[in-house]
Amino acid sequence: MRRFKQQIPMAEAKDILKKATNGVLCLVDYDERPYGVPMSFIYDGDRSIYFHCALTGRKIDCIKHNPFASFTLIDQDEIHPEEFTTYYRSVIVEGIIKIIEERDEMIEALKLLSTKYSPGIDCEPEIEKGLNRVLILKLEVDSITGKEAIELTRKRNIN
Repeated sequence: MRRFKQQIPMAEAKDILKKATNGVLCLVDYDERPYGVPMSFIYDGDRSIYFHCALTGRKIDCIKHNPFASFTLIDQDEIHPEEFTTYYRSVIVEGIIKIIEERDEMIEALKLLSTKYSPGIDCEPEIEKGLNRVLILKLEVDSITGKEAIELTRKRNIN
């Protein structure tokens, strides 16, 4: 990162990954063109991010062509027009993405997603009903980088 003073501590970057509800998954297609798609996700708190999607489509074609991916989340986006700036906080994750084919790992990922997006609701019937119509993608995390606006960094250093 060029502006390393603005780097968010790793613990905070991971907290953002845990609490955010969506981000943009960035892939490269077979024509070497970028493809970014908004996605819901679950971060396991360690080294993996899971997504669910349809069995076919451009995402799947991209992943089969090139497994490298990045995932971007925006935690804060507060415009300050009088200062000609934005107070932002974001996280970028990079790694290898793969299609999960092992049934138990698919079910576990779907349970994690259900706990995040439908807390307190029994997800087992829905998982069993839809398991054959969904793919689970796993982004194996190589790096996590968080960055914030210099104004937020300055506030952090004052406190």
